Amino acid sequence: MKKPYQIESQRAVKRLEEMAADGNPAVQMMLPMAEMVGWLRQGVGELIRQAGLQLMQLLMEEEVRELVGERSQPQPGRRANRWGKEHGYCVVMGQKVPIKRPRVRTTSDQEVRLGVYEMFHRGEPLTETVWEKLMLGLSTRKYGQAVREFTEAYGLEKSAVSEHFIEASRAKLKDMMESRLDKLRLVALLIDATPFEGQQMVAALGIGQDGRKTILGIRQGATENATVVGELLGDLVSRGLDFTEPRLYVLDGGKALTAAVKKHAGESAAIQRCQVHKRRNVLDHLTDEQKPGVAKRLNTAYALEDYAAAKQALNQLHRELMDLNPSAARSLGEGMEETLTVHRLHVPMLLIFSQRSKPRCALYPAP
Repeated sequence: MKKPYQIESQRAVKRLEEMAADGNPAVQMMLPMAEMVGWLRQGVGELIRQAGLQLMQLLMEEEVRELVGERSQPQPGRRANRWGKEHGYCVVMGQKVPIKRPRVRTTSDQEVRLGVYEMFHRGEPLTETVWEKLMLGLSTRKYGQAVREFTEAYGLEKSAVSEHFIEASRAKLKDMMESRLDKLRLVALLIDATPFEGQQMVAALGIGQDGRKTILGIRQGATENATVVGELLGDLVSRGLDFTEPRLYVLDGGKALTAAVKKHAGESAAIQRCQVHKRRNVLDHLTDEQKPGVAKRLNTAYALEDYAAAKQALNQLHRELMDLNPSAARSLGEGMEETLTVHRLHVPMLLIFSQRSKPRCALYPAP
């Protein structure tokens, strides 16, 4: 629900648009040559910035004139009056620049919003500008120093930038969590959890027919349990994702993930157990001296293109591990068939190898 000031702001902008369309009045700007030369000494950018501020002031004065008439001239039926000026700001290139805002009040003592100022005040989406720059690697601490275009600009402090980034992140997360998934044609769905601040963040990532990756949803829980995963997949269903379509499901091997996928996609769902997680689980049972040799054997087995050959290599390693370390052997044997799903489906090795760049859950471990 929109707040009263938001409604008034929209009305002011609409009134301005109607005023501009009515006869399309011209606005003339006069700039002293000496001032322009002074700005040019500091560069063309400074000339453009300062001329822009002058133009903003002129546009606001023109709107005031349209509302209350010329200065010091009688206006029969006057409904509003000039009421001095106050400090305001406009948003330019992701920073707040101070300007003087003319005030207008009605004869009944109500403030009249200026459409021009509302548009300047809104300006470029500040939170979006902050988001884009921080995503490119600019830190909140150095944000002001890096983007400052106006000497008098403010609102670039670390705390203010952080607030805008949080606001933009919240909006983007909301859009992502509420977007419809009906039109997505996904060949694979990757589901994995990662610890964050003592919690488990379970995320679903879809891979489309064109190879594009899309974050579908996120759920936060104390553990990677069936309830959290079930809620995540249930949300995907409610947003239009069709689990009856055949696709590959890449999981880390957790029982909760496997059970949730089979509940929604059926017992015959093609599940690919993450080979990176499998490799890590097996090696965790071994000594430092044993790890390099076993890791090399695992990598070699999964690199084989033929399903039968890869399975034979893993079974041979499993038998050897039974003598070397039964715990490691049991870890390898548990769900081993699901680590070979891409081999059984004859997925091209080039596609399997391409997943090595994906963090955490991959189809094929890097050597």
